[in-house]
Amino acid sequence: MNNVLSKELNIDGLVGPTHNYAALAYGNLASAKHKHQLANPKAAALEGLAKMKCLMALGCPQAVLPPPLRPDMPVLRQLGFAGTDTQVLQQAHKQAPDLLAACSSASSMWVANAATVSPSRDSIDARVHITPANLTTFFHRAIEVPFKAALFQKIFSDSRYFVHHAPLPSTQRFSDEGAANHHRFVTDEDESGLQLFVYNHQGSAQNENLPARFPARQSVMASQSIARLHQLAPEKTLFAQQSPAATDAGVFHNDVIATAHRNVFLFHEAAFVSTDKVIDALRQKWGNLPLYCIKVNEKQISFEEAVSRYFFNSQLVSLEDGNMALIAPHTCHASKAVMRCIEMIIASDNPIQEIHYVNCSQSMQNGGGPACLRLRVVLTAEELAAVHPGVFLTETRYQSLVKWVEQYYRDRVLPDDLRDPQLLEESRSALSALATILDLESLY
Repeated sequence: MNNVLSKELNIDGLVGPTHNYAALAYGNLASAKHKHQLANPKAAALEGLAKMKCLMALGCPQAVLPPPLRPDMPVLRQLGFAGTDTQVLQQAHKQAPDLLAACSSASSMWVANAATVSPSRDSIDARVHITPANLTTFFHRAIEVPFKAALFQKIFSDSRYFVHHAPLPSTQRFSDEGAANHHRFVTDEDESGLQLFVYNHQGSAQNENLPARFPARQSVMASQSIARLHQLAPEKTLFAQQSPAATDAGVFHNDVIATAHRNVFLFHEAAFVSTDKVIDALRQKWGNLPLYCIKVNEKQISFEEAVSRYFFNSQLVSLEDGNMALIAPHTCHASKAVMRCIEMIIASDNPIQEIHYVNCSQSMQNGGGPACLRLRVVLTAEELAAVHPGVFLTETRYQSLVKWVEQYYRDRVLPDDLRDPQLLEESRSALSALATILDLESLY
């Protein structure tokens, strides 16, 4: 049995009632492909909950993160739309439908972008450090930040264990997309880990090696700032640039082309600028401890296949017997190349012994796979006990959340529906009920 005292808590975002396909994130190919198609918020939320239940059944601590209220009426009013809620929605729909879509986005479901979290084992002051991502690249993500920051302070409220930092300055120089560009390596969760920060651009330097087609969302200056804020030892941190070619192929975050858990690193050979040098530097900092680097080459899985199937956006989780399971999107079944790769991984000498497929098609069609939906927080037993208990998924709470979704969520939403004041009222009622389920009554 695996007797580590620290455990990895997976926190998944609950899909909000206004889930729709507005294609707001340039460079996200799945989102663009499904622009203005019919969305099913009820199915999306139930798929997310089923995925959480899968991890809970595997023995992984699992929590849920509630969404902000959408449409974001205060932001719409800040942008000059006035009058009653109905008038504001109608004005925004007529004059600036793109702003209404942005203020109605359910993108907060992808909590891999919500923050970067460093375990107390890694920080000099032996506390968990949390920095909400500023998400400056896109307006619809940036307006999530105040809610997320306040929510983390409610969930992780004990200052003996948790340190909350303000988001970095909201400029391109410090653009930060959170844990989607962050990997941590460790042999035992009760030991300090090695943290790998992945960036797309320098933040200010000219003549950078930048993507030609799609935006570079993560700055090395942001990553370096977070490492300082979190009091990480320089010998335990590493910074690497994602390949611009990967970004231009639709890899908008590094978790679309690489995933890591404990001492396993699964990555595409072209994920980084000079990938072999990145792995050499990782091994040099890692020392002589066992490290399983599973490199997938272009012949095995192309960039196009990786982005369309989201194989690298799988989750790796520890099982109670000490082995690991790969939580992969169901779309992998449609690719012979991906399935051959999975068979190779399972048969090879590494801790990955199981594969579980999850259906998150509603999220995938908007550009977010299994790993996009969750934030990983490694906690000691004392820290875990200090987390707000209402967010932990239990069988009883799972059943309550399923009933809640079935009661409050629509099974179809089109862009035109975002102007419907009834959708706003339904969302308010839904989130009021959700706050009671999660014992977060003051949240909304």
